[in-house]
Amino acid sequence: MTIQLIENKSEIGAGTRGASLGIDALRIAGLNKKNDYFSKHKVITIKDKNSLLFDNIKLSSAKRIKGISEVFQIICDQVDETISNNKFPLILAADHSSAGGTIAGIKKKYPNKRLGAIWIDAHADLHSPYTSPTGNVHGMPLATAIGLDNKECKVKEPSAEAIKYWEKLKETGGISPKILSNDVVFFGVRDTEFPEDEIIRREGIKNFTVAETREKGIDKACSEALELLSDCDIIYISFDVDSMDCDLVSMGTGTPVPNGYTPTEANSIIQGLIKSEKLVCFEMVEINPTLDNKQNLMADTAFEILVNTTNTLEKKVS
Repeated sequence: MTIQLIENKSEIGAGTRGASLGIDALRIAGLNKKNDYFSKHKVITIKDKNSLLFDNIKLSSAKRIKGISEVFQIICDQVDETISNNKFPLILAADHSSAGGTIAGIKKKYPNKRLGAIWIDAHADLHSPYTSPTGNVHGMPLATAIGLDNKECKVKEPSAEAIKYWEKLKETGGISPKILSNDVVFFGVRDTEFPEDEIIRREGIKNFTVAETREKGIDKACSEALELLSDCDIIYISFDVDSMDCDLVSMGTGTPVPNGYTPTEANSIIQGLIKSEKLVCFEMVEINPTLDNKQNLMADTAFEILVNTTNTLEKKVS
């Protein structure tokens, strides 16, 4: 098995502009470091719907959700095809909304396997059109995979059209739910709203906070996380760069949050998790160079993590 890089520049799920440039920022980081990473690894670039950014928003409870449903299907089919071709999908994505499509592709390929997700992120991404304060779908991908509306905590009543496409997101790949809530593990989640807090509490989703990760030690935290997913057959890891401390790195991500992991900690967490033999897909998201206050430092930092991750994965899958 070889690694297949998949570039997904869709940024229509984000609240700020510029995440579509994150992958190019990674390339620039590689060039500045005189690293031939992007010439060594073949890349598939999926079709985005970013032209929709110029259209007026019609559904405020789930902005651009119709276009996002198309992106879901595109990335779903590409992930399914990549794994079917005996390749490991390593996805570089713009905003986090499309991660729901990535999960759909994994589940489409493995409909009878129990899938676990490790979400390394400052945010829980468990909102729905019923609960999101912003309507930005990059705060909803995990909820699409678990199939949670969380109407118990609703703060708005979405339109019939928004609900139609929300249901389409959840059904992408032909299976819903794709992940059980107790098969989700968070690392670094620290910026949530009440509806998400209620899901985490109600469903008993484990969050290794930054403080707990440090107190336990990264090796022990990673070991415990994988043990929590011991009943899963396969595992997917999503790494949002905003899991890192914006004050230590930079503001170069869509929704920066302080008090996160150091780059060294983030790298070590990923290294501790990707050693699992159950891992079938890894995704990195939300680099936004237009918001970077330190001359592409977020992409520089993420590139180092990407190279280290790829090197470890290549030793596993070769």
